[in-house]
Amino acid sequence: MTPANEYSLREILKLAWRCWPYYRPQLKHLFAFVGLNVFVGLLLMAIYFVGFDLIENKVLVGERLQPVQATVLLVGEEYVTTGAEDEPKLTDEQRKRVRNGVLVVGILTWILITTYSAAARYYQAFIFQRINQHLRVEMLSRVERLSLKYHSHSRTGDAMYRVYQDSATITNILQWLILTPLRALAVLISGLILLLFFSPWFALLMVGAGIPIFFLMRHMIPKVRRAAIASRELNSDLTSRIQESLAAIRVIKANAAEERMMAKFERDSQAALDAAFAMRRNIMLLMLGVLLIALTAFQIAEYFMATWALAEKATFLGGTVAFVGFAVWNLGAYRSATAKGDEAGVTMWELAFLWSVIQDLAVGLKRAFYLLDLEPEITESDNPQAFPARLESVRFDNVRFGYDVGGEVLSGVNLRAEQGTVTAIVGGTGSGKSTLMSLLLRLYDPDSGQVFINDCDVRDIRIDEVRSNTAIALQQNVLFAMSVADNIRYGLDDATDEAVVGAAKIACADEFIAEMPEGYATELGERGGKLSTGQRQRLSIARAVLRDTPILILDEPTASLDAETEQQVIQNLALWGSERIVFIITHRLSTIRNADQIAFLEDGVIKELGTHQDLITEQGAYHQFVLAELGEDSAETTNG
Repeated sequence: MTPANEYSLREILKLAWRCWPYYRPQLKHLFAFVGLNVFVGLLLMAIYFVGFDLIENKVLVGERLQPVQATVLLVGEEYVTTGAEDEPKLTDEQRKRVRNGVLVVGILTWILITTYSAAARYYQAFIFQRINQHLRVEMLSRVERLSLKYHSHSRTGDAMYRVYQDSATITNILQWLILTPLRALAVLISGLILLLFFSPWFALLMVGAGIPIFFLMRHMIPKVRRAAIASRELNSDLTSRIQESLAAIRVIKANAAEERMMAKFERDSQAALDAAFAMRRNIMLLMLGVLLIALTAFQIAEYFMATWALAEKATFLGGTVAFVGFAVWNLGAYRSATAKGDEAGVTMWELAFLWSVIQDLAVGLKRAFYLLDLEPEITESDNPQAFPARLESVRFDNVRFGYDVGGEVLSGVNLRAEQGTVTAIVGGTGSGKSTLMSLLLRLYDPDSGQVFINDCDVRDIRIDEVRSNTAIALQQNVLFAMSVADNIRYGLDDATDEAVVGAAKIACADEFIAEMPEGYATELGERGGKLSTGQRQRLSIARAVLRDTPILILDEPTASLDAETEQQVIQNLALWGSERIVFIITHRLSTIRNADQIAFLEDGVIKELGTHQDLITEQGAYHQFVLAELGEDSAETTNG
C-alpha cells in the first residue's frame, strides 16, 4: 500500500501544479470566474455591514443614518447623522421609511444574487467540464498508444475507472484546493479582522483553538488518506469485476456460475463499501472534534461579548468601526460579533473538511496521472519513412519475442512472403501465430531480430502508415450497435455504398444481408448480437477487404463457416489478393491446402515451410499436425 506520507502538502501541491497544462487553456475563464466571485463577495460583505446596522440600530433603535446608508435608501439629508451628542432619533414615520427601503433593497439584492448564483454554477460547470474533457481525452489517447504488452497485463476495468472517475479529480482539485479554500480563507480572515476591531482577545482565542485542531488533524489525516487509497483501489477492482462479468456473461450462464459470480461481486462490492465508509467515518470523527473545539472557543468568546454588551464597554478601535455604528458594545454589536464569530468557527470546520477531502482527491489525481506517466513501448522513429509505394515482400529475420522476461514465445523466426501470395501460419495453440502477425502490425516490437517490409525495417516506417496499410480480420470480431453498412465501413466513413457491397460479396455476406429486413441499413444489436457467429465473421472479413490494403491478415477467419462458404470466401480472397500479401492463421485444412506456402510454427520457430503437398510428403511435424487435426492414421486422407 502507498505510504501514508506520500500525499503530504508538498506532494499535493506538486500534483496540483501538474494540472496547470489542463487549466491553462481555460485561464481567461478561470480569471473571469474568480474575479466575478471576488467582486460579488466584497459586495455582499458591504451589504452585510450596511444592512445589519440598518436593521439593528436604525430601524429598531432609531439612530440616524450614515451618509452611505442614506444614499443607498434614497432618503434625504434629514435622515443623516450630524455627529452631535444630543441629536434627535428618527421618528416612527422615518423608521418605517427606512424599514421599507431595506426591504426593497433586500428583495432586489436577493433576486440579483439568486440570478448570479445560477449563472455562476453554469459558468463553473462549463469551465470544469472543458478541463475534465481535456484530461480524459489525453488519458485515453495515452492508453491507446500503449503496447498490447501493457494491456495483456492490466485489467480493463481499472483503466476505465481511472479515465472516467479518477480524471474528475482534476476539476475537484481546482475547486477544493484552490477556489473554495481561497473563499473560506477570505471569510475567515475578514471575520477575524472584524473581531479584532471589537477586541484583540478574540484573535488570541482563535489562535488558542487552532492548536488542538492542528494536533487532531495531524492524528486523523493519515487515517483518512489510507482509507481514501483503499477506497479508490477497491472501487477500481469492483469496476473490473463488473466489466469482466458482463463480458463473460455467456460463459457464466453456460456454466451455471451465476451464484459464484454474484458471490465474488458481493464480496468486492462490500469491500469497496467498507473502505468508503471507513474514509467517511474518519472524516466525520475529525469534523466532530474540530466542531467541538471551535464551539468551545466560541462559547467562551460569547460569554465575554454578552458581559461587555451589558456594560456598554467601548469596542477596541471603536473609531475605526464607527462607520457601522459599533463604537461601543450594545445589542447590535453583540449580534454582529457573535454572527462573525460563528462564521469564523464554521469556516475553520470547513477548512478542516476541505483538507480531508483533498486527501481523497490527491489519491484520485495520482491514479489519473499514472496513465499519463506510462511511456509507450512502441515509439516512432526519429526519421520515419513512408510506407513503400509498391509492396514486394514481408520478411521476418531471426525474430525473438517474449511477453515476460525469460519466457520467449518466438525464438528465431525466419519467414518471407512475396506479393501475390497467400501464406498460412499453422501451429499448435500458444505457438505464437497471432504474436507473429502482431509484430508486423507493430502492436509489439521484437526483443531481437527484425521485421522488414520490402527491405525497410518496420520500425523505421511511420506507425500509422504500417497499420493503415494492413487490414486484419479476427476470429473474435467486434461489431457495433449500428447498421450493417456502417459496421463494414467502420473507420472508413467516406467509403461508397458500392464499395461496401463489393466487399460484402467477396466475403460472401451479400446474400444473408439481402435477406435482412432493411438490407444494409439494418441496425445490429450490441456486439452484433442479432447475427450468427459465421455471419459476424463474414462482416469482419468484408470490413478488412473494404480497407483495400496491400497486406491482409486473417486470424482464424473462417472458423465458424460451413465448408462450402469457406471455400468460396477463400477463392474470392485469392482472386482479390492477387497483388497483395495475405497471411492466414488457421487450423482448418481446407484453408491451408490452398495457400501458396505453409509456415508450421513450433517451439517458437518455423520448423517447416512449403506447400501442403510438399510438407505432407516429408511426413514431418506438419504431417503429424494434420493427422492430429483429422484424427486419422493415414496420410492418404490428407492428400485429398
